[in-house]
Amino acid sequence: MVIGASAVVYALTLLASGSELRVAGGMMSFLMPSNKALQLFGESGAYPVFVFGWWWTLLTAGWLHANFLHILFNMMWVRDLGTAMVDLIGAPRTIIIYVVSGVCGFLLSSAMPFVPLPIPFFHGAGYTVGASASVLGLLGALLHYGRKSGSHLIHSQALNWVVILFVMGIIMPGVDNTAHAGGFLGGYAMSAFFNPLKREKGDHLLIALGLLAATFAAMTYSVVHGFQLMR
Repeated sequence: MVIGASAVVYALTLLASGSELRVAGGMMSFLMPSNKALQLFGESGAYPVFVFGWWWTLLTAGWLHANFLHILFNMMWVRDLGTAMVDLIGAPRTIIIYVVSGVCGFLLSSAMPFVPLPIPFFHGAGYTVGASASVLGLLGALLHYGRKSGSHLIHSQALNWVVILFVMGIIMPGVDNTAHAGGFLGGYAMSAFFNPLKREKGDHLLIALGLLAATFAAMTYSVVHGFQLMR
């Protein structure tokens, strides 16, 4: 569901880019939506959230991607981590963690530029998109599950992945490490709140469906609001 929805939204941003769509200029620019298209569908960051007041972008930005490699690698992580979390704690709680982690990541990234004390590699972003905040949330939840369940294998593997992603974020340019950190903390906290060793409850499904509905509504509103601004 996440991969399919992200692919559809990515295709829509490519179509909305029109003549501004970038198809060449290196792998990081291959099939790159325009900035206008990303803003139309709900790009988040310090400017959209705190300057323009577009708070709903905290829900939408995690379903947007800046280029083909961006969505490819993020969806590979979603495919592996998402299925693992569904097997461990169930689909509804996995969806809740995924969505809430994205919100936490983009909120921290949007707020960090206003923090008076600069922190190396964690300065936030004026504009930001991508599922990686939610991916780190899944890793945070997996790390908590490994510690809570006493599974050294799960805990150590999740910790290795977290270290790899944060190191890559420091080495590679343009990575929003602040969103990663916020997503990781959000996922860990949500897993602790649910206590993953307990059985799922019926209201978890309702909460998950509510979050998905809110995300769809937020993106729909973002597009409508964006077209109104263009008039």
